[in-house]
Amino acid sequence: MYNISEWDHVFKLDPNKTITNADLEKIGSSGTDALIIGGTDGVTFENVTDLQERLESFDIPYVLEVSDIEAIAPDFHAYFIPLVLNSGDKKWMIDVQHQAIKEYGDVIEWQDMLTEGYCVLNPEAKVFKRTNCTLPDHEDVLAYARMAEHIFHLPVFYMEYSGTYGNPGLVRDVARELKNTSLVYGGGIRSEEQAAEMAAYADVIVVGDVIYDNLEVALKTVEAVKSMKMKDGGPS
Repeated sequence: MYNISEWDHVFKLDPNKTITNADLEKIGSSGTDALIIGGTDGVTFENVTDLQERLESFDIPYVLEVSDIEAIAPDFHAYFIPLVLNSGDKKWMIDVQHQAIKEYGDVIEWQDMLTEGYCVLNPEAKVFKRTNCTLPDHEDVLAYARMAEHIFHLPVFYMEYSGTYGNPGLVRDVARELKNTSLVYGGGIRSEEQAAEMAAYADVIVVGDVIYDNLEVALKTVEAVKSMKMKDGGPS
């Protein structure tokens, strides 16, 4: 199992979006720590495995973030399993996970599994609506973070702003609460400055949408995050 606590920066690739092999080569050689494959809609076994095959030559771990049981493919380096903590429907906290384990439990390599405590913070995001989330306030988010670490003992607490740039002050306050759980931030990073700002607090920065809008900016976020981590005293 790859140790996410050793990562600083990851790119998130949506199998339902188009990207050229040339652009994938740039991403694979960018210095990012890993590639996460995942999305909210249009994720199928076919487009997951197509993207996976195009990544196989890269010397970098690639991870499947499971959002649809039917799109689970073998031979990823790891599998990330989201638990949506602020969903109003227990389906997204336990039911889909239960169904997946019921179907695949006999063949799961448990050491390759990592569970993420998701807190979705953009009410306009597809994932917010799909998972029937309630928008948490500041104290709610801190409580979810404490639950992730102290009750569920999750390895990851993921602040998902999904397409919009988040609140650095809230990310800072959550970071202060977590000692053993890694804080992952994702959402709306479209510049080196934003990447560095969030990297000052979060353990891992996820960069996604800007890959498809402005790849050169996306690539520059790697160095921005790595530089901030070194400034703070070394890699996380």
